[in-house]
Amino acid sequence: MVRKLKKQKPKILIFVTFLLMVGIVAFAYKFIIIQGYQHIFDKEYDDRTTSALLSKIEPDPYVSISPDKLNSPNAILIRLKDKTTLMQKNSEEKIYPASLTKMMTVIVAIENLPNMKEEIKLTNSTFKGLYGADASMAGFQSGEQVMAIDLLYGALLPSGAECCIGLADQIAGSEQNFVKMMNQKAADLGMKNTHFQNVTGLHNKNHYTTVKDLGILLSYALKNDTFREIFTSSRHSTGPTNKHPGGITFYSTMFEELKNQNITGGEILGGKTGYTDKAGLCLASLAKVGRQEYILISTGAKGDHHSKQYNITDALAVYNSIGK
Repeated sequence: MVRKLKKQKPKILIFVTFLLMVGIVAFAYKFIIIQGYQHIFDKEYDDRTTSALLSKIEPDPYVSISPDKLNSPNAILIRLKDKTTLMQKNSEEKIYPASLTKMMTVIVAIENLPNMKEEIKLTNSTFKGLYGADASMAGFQSGEQVMAIDLLYGALLPSGAECCIGLADQIAGSEQNFVKMMNQKAADLGMKNTHFQNVTGLHNKNHYTTVKDLGILLSYALKNDTFREIFTSSRHSTGPTNKHPGGITFYSTMFEELKNQNITGGEILGGKTGYTDKAGLCLASLAKVGRQEYILISTGAKGDHHSKQYNITDALAVYNSIGK
């Protein structure tokens, strides 16, 4: 009987050793493999959290001015490099854009003009209703043959309504067909709260946007070299035409209002003003402070063409507050 137990002892030891090996392997699997997957899961979770934090819009601590101090009831400040919103005030509230509309008119025209030097003839229908609506004009006349590039400058610098109509008729056959192109571009850019009714910005209850959407538009348009060149010009002289042999010289309405004022530690590089009774004083501007470029859209400020330009004073105040 004793001899039989001795013979079974090696088999028991082998079995116990086998169980221990299985346990060790199982532990190693759990520690190495499962922990590895846990690490991957944790990383993915951290990435999602970081992404959420990056997409969150928060006031920049280096913009010292409070939005409540602005004259404009609607405003948004964006760092152009990474499209970060640094300051906002009712940025998603419906507003009337007035002549800031012409930024969309011009970028759509640029992208659909095969030749910037092609001549476009302005007709009687180009001017129909514009004088009666007290629209801003660049100074061209009916029957005048004008290069496309000069119409683009005329639309942005002196805010010429006849330039916008002339471009629309040439490119799309009519203003309303061109407006469809503008609305399609707005949809493509993600301007979700925008609808255009005309190319000039004359008041219409169905012609509206938000300063946030206008920020999206200007951020996009400034990537185009031709648009940026026009937007940042203080003046432009056209070539000779059949009505103006000596050409016409345009001056930027924004630079005229600035009257050599500028910002500390930087420069206002360009901009587009706008005004109607319903829209108030509006401004879309580009500035460089330090090494960074910023855009500011503001609308609805009180006043008119003859009052203090509160859209300009707001821009100076905001840009001067960066880094302070």
